[in-house]
Amino acid sequence: MKIVAISDTHGLHDQLVLPDGDLLIHTGDISKRGRREEIVSFLEWFDQQPFPYKVFIAGNHDFYLEEANEKQIASLMPSGISYLNDSGIEIDGCRIWGSPVQPWFHDWAFNRQRGDEIDRHWQLVPEGVDLLLTHGPPWGVLDRTFRGMHVGCERLLDRIINIRPGFVVFGHIHEAYGQLKKNNIHFINASVVNLRYQVVNPPVVFEFEDI
Repeated sequence: MKIVAISDTHGLHDQLVLPDGDLLIHTGDISKRGRREEIVSFLEWFDQQPFPYKVFIAGNHDFYLEEANEKQIASLMPSGISYLNDSGIEIDGCRIWGSPVQPWFHDWAFNRQRGDEIDRHWQLVPEGVDLLLTHGPPWGVLDRTFRGMHVGCERLLDRIINIRPGFVVFGHIHEAYGQLKKNNIHFINASVVNLRYQVVNPPVVFEFEDI
């Protein structure tokens, strides 16, 4: 299965040129200010993309998706799109889990305090996950800011080491875009924008094989 990963489009999704694939994933910050109309605009675009499967999570800019209830969110969701919020789905043998939370970052959406509060979310991630989608990165992995600081989540890294998913895809730290393979885990920061919110990075393409 060919997977195309993007993140942090911040309302600039119309500027993207996507390669062909089987599964399109987006790991949050689909909007700039998190208004309902921004979410709707993204969903309309996402629904039009010619992929058999489409999965996304929210990010810290996507306030409406944190404030709205499940019924309100479901009413916006096209039938061909899967929205994950501390939940999972299996597609063609690929077990996927998604969570939008990240360590407290200014006063944005889906913030959680480091330590036990955020760890409650990570403990929900089941063993046997093949593809883990989070908005923020794990500690020390493609999480370095332009100031040279590591800002990823320590407890997320602990959980990843324990359950060892094949792929971990995230965004959030625009300037840390890239890929890294460590301990047989493929880490991907798929942010398509830079610090100036300009679309400069291409989607990341990778293959999943059900073994």
